[in-house]
Amino acid sequence: MREESIRLATRGSSLALRQAGEIEAALEERRHDVDLVEVETEGDRITDERIADLGRTGAFVRALDERVLDGDVDAAVHSMKDVPTEMPDDLVIAAVPRRASAGDALVTPDGTAFDDLPEGAVVGTSSMRRGAQIRAHRPDLEVAGLRGNVDTRVEKLLATHLQAEHEARQEAEEAYQAEREIAETAEGEDPDEVEREYDETVESWFDSLTELEKRALGREVDTEYDAIVLARAGLERSGLAHGVNLVDLPTGEFVPAPGQGALAVTAREGAEVSEALQSALDHPRSRVETTVERIVLEELGGGCIAPIGVHAFLQGEVVRTDVQVYSADGASAVTETRELDLDDYAREARELAADLADAGGAALIAEATEE
Repeated sequence: MREESIRLATRGSSLALRQAGEIEAALEERRHDVDLVEVETEGDRITDERIADLGRTGAFVRALDERVLDGDVDAAVHSMKDVPTEMPDDLVIAAVPRRASAGDALVTPDGTAFDDLPEGAVVGTSSMRRGAQIRAHRPDLEVAGLRGNVDTRVEKLLATHLQAEHEARQEAEEAYQAEREIAETAEGEDPDEVEREYDETVESWFDSLTELEKRALGREVDTEYDAIVLARAGLERSGLAHGVNLVDLPTGEFVPAPGQGALAVTAREGAEVSEALQSALDHPRSRVETTVERIVLEELGGGCIAPIGVHAFLQGEVVRTDVQVYSADGASAVTETRELDLDDYAREARELAADLADAGGAALIAEATEE
């Protein structure tokens, strides 16, 4: 016998629908019927600004949670890193499913590593944190804004390079055909001996491209990116991790955003569906790790406005926690790695945040927020 149907709110982007699909499948395994309800958010409507310029946290969350609180839906699926640490009193994170990869990845047309990017290379990101980390490690690189869903961002990276290759192939094909015409009219010349620069025709090369590459080829270019930085989990959930050239950035050096790689399923506090969601979906380790990260973020303040990285990893009876607080230009930073006792991780996470604030983190956050 199947349980009562659960109405689940989600954004309508490709990545959001894939994430909601994961939750839907997990619930259906527990014999729940699930109805997905697409909801447009403020962050979806404002497409020409950096996330940090939207003016407040929750741009991708609020509209969904309002539907939950109004009773129009039973629960909502979010990327955990988008969920504000300050939530309405009547709303809870009912479930934290098993976390995907927490780290960032560098995507380039040819798989170039971060340290091997040429001086002056343009790296695209929408994140203040990533921008600060890039500048801190490589002040010789140029950081450029980048918005859009995961597919769009990858297309923007590939567009310039594919268009340049397409033009080169066309010119080579024209030169080849011209040489053949000359050979056909010249005495003693064999047109079939004229060599091609490329083994395949332009048409064959185009047919071999993926659909994403074909879209990139036709995209109008505003900024020429040499590389972009994205969440590894977003690439995986979008089905692109094996279709692009990426290099994982070490989480100890490029500490990810709090909650990155994790999903959060919100519901009304005390609602019967909350228990069902927790029973079917909650992954204790992922909840501990993301709770530590969100406590540190909440105590430090700044939300998604400031360049803060927090990554917690449960190892036996301790929660190893890396924290980085940067200035917007990456020139200044307060960092620490601390092992928190699993039995008292919430209190120790608050102590860690307080120590970082006193060490200069609070001043860096205030400066970044003003900017």
